[in-house]
Amino acid sequence: MTANELRKAHIEFFSSRGHKQIPSASLIPENDPSVLFTTAGMHPLVPYLMGESHPAGKRLCDCQKCLRTDDIDEVGDAGHLTFFEMLGNWSLGDYFKEESIRMSHEFFTKLLGIPQEKISVSVFAGDDEIPRDELSPAAWEGLGYPKERIFAFGRKENFWSMAGAGPCGPDSEIFYDTGKAPCGPDCDPSCSCGKYLELGNNVFMEYYRDADGRLSPLKQKNVDVGLGLERILCRLTGKSSVFETELFLPILDKIAELTGAQYADNQRAFRIIADHLRAAVFILGDDKAVQPSNVDQGYILRRLIRRAYRYLSNLNAPGGAMVGIAETIVSSYSEPYPELERNAAFIYEKLEREEKAFRKALEHGLKKAEKFLAGLPEGGTLAAEQAFKLYDTFGFPVEFTQELCAERGFGVDMEGFRRLFAEHQAKSREGAAQKFKGGLADSGEMTTRLHTATHLLGAALRKVLGGDVLQRGSNITPERLRFDFNFERKMLPEEIEETQRLVNEAIAAALPVTCEEMSVEEARESGAIGVFGDRYGERVKVYSIGNVSKEICGGPHAANTSELGHFVIKQETSSSAGVRRIKAILE
Repeated sequence: MTANELRKAHIEFFSSRGHKQIPSASLIPENDPSVLFTTAGMHPLVPYLMGESHPAGKRLCDCQKCLRTDDIDEVGDAGHLTFFEMLGNWSLGDYFKEESIRMSHEFFTKLLGIPQEKISVSVFAGDDEIPRDELSPAAWEGLGYPKERIFAFGRKENFWSMAGAGPCGPDSEIFYDTGKAPCGPDCDPSCSCGKYLELGNNVFMEYYRDADGRLSPLKQKNVDVGLGLERILCRLTGKSSVFETELFLPILDKIAELTGAQYADNQRAFRIIADHLRAAVFILGDDKAVQPSNVDQGYILRRLIRRAYRYLSNLNAPGGAMVGIAETIVSSYSEPYPELERNAAFIYEKLEREEKAFRKALEHGLKKAEKFLAGLPEGGTLAAEQAFKLYDTFGFPVEFTQELCAERGFGVDMEGFRRLFAEHQAKSREGAAQKFKGGLADSGEMTTRLHTATHLLGAALRKVLGGDVLQRGSNITPERLRFDFNFERKMLPEEIEETQRLVNEAIAAALPVTCEEMSVEEARESGAIGVFGDRYGERVKVYSIGNVSKEICGGPHAANTSELGHFVIKQETSSSAGVRRIKAILE
């Protein structure tokens, strides 16, 4: 089975069971500050999991592009990926555990032909706060799974929740037994030895967790099922690694062609290059036009590109090799994701520019490294702080620094470097948790008001700066809104003042906020603004704020602008080339 056949089989299977296909959402979350990227298929559906009605109905399915950055440094083994595709299906207050488990079982065993005896499952064992899940194990047993292949684990393994506030609940995970010998008498699906490969996860979202961790029942009981396309394809084709599937082979072949190196001799480097450039192409190819920078999504993008370039340099790749590899990726994925072809010129331009910039950074880094090494005695050891500075400031992988030192007979304080690196990771995670704490996902009163204010802000900017101004992204916490838009120069003080005045004028007018469901074509004909490319399904929600604003949006919104309060622009800055950023509050 090919990747395209697997995508099609999944959609057809769930469509035949009453699910409506929705398109893959943007990799850049809309109004969700809890994450930098869409990390799971459920992220764009949070308002509907919370109880908003979805224009496509109560049963949905899709193939969602996702990106996770927690394990960037683990990429290179057989299974870790930065970008991946998630096959998803949802029940928004319709069916629940038993029907969901039955459909997952039929999908894997009857449609894909995976032997039932190779499948093990896990369920939630319960704790002091949430009772044991009794329905899921009963459902699996009813389908013929013996008790010894039904494992019960605690909240760490079998309870899914978002990074911040939002819907959550116990889950039931599905594992494939690879046949590998168990690592010990206690080996089970919670073990990371490689015997059990997770294929999918059925999350039963029946709780809401607030910012303080308190749980309360959701308005409706939902099901969120996510299946990893790359892992399933790997298993169906009998490959030992996702990098051996058709999704990566053309990319690996292109790397070999450009460098003259062989995959078998440089496995880790090839995998890192292929993974990182695939992720970078999808970020650059997104219609939200993210580009390399030193903040937020742009920083992650820059890190991916530069890490790929470093490994290409080690393989003596010629200049422009990244663009050549990107062309292969665009060609391989443009059928399921046409935005890549549409934005191909942008992808190649930014990769070429970033390569030139990083080449200069490497030159400066090498000069600094030479200064460090010049001060070492014969047979000396490079200090951990110096090795980490080369990594953190100049982008040198520590392996590169080790090689540089070894050529001159020096060592590297790797124990100290690992300590500093661990401290750096902990600080980064802590900072990210604080920076993106809270957000629209909680559908709180203030975030709902601020979200409504972004519609008024966009309309005001189009009046003041011109009708071609469109939203490039937004980020909302209960304290403030952040709104990115395309514009080439710094706004003048009088333009900022007029924008603020127009928003407050609309608030003072006590305009009603109304919602209509219609087809995308009807929405466009009505004058509604939609800025996110191919993300819409057949039917959409259109929110109108009096005669001021009309946009395709998923909500939530205030009922009337009079609820918003006084709008104040606190800052107007550059976000990236051709993109400006406004931060504002409601008083």
